[in-house]
Amino acid sequence: MTKLTAAIFLIASLFAISACNTIEGVGRDVESVGDTVADEAKD
Repeated sequence: MTKLTAAIFLIASLFAISACNTIEGVGRDVESVGDTVADEAKD
């Protein structure tokens, strides 16, 4: 494996890891909004 290939793989891995955290955070935000809407609908 050349140094360039290793560097590209490392950069791609870092982007993948950060994307997972972002998607998880968005999921929590959407869930929170859904819970709020459901609570207001019950009242």
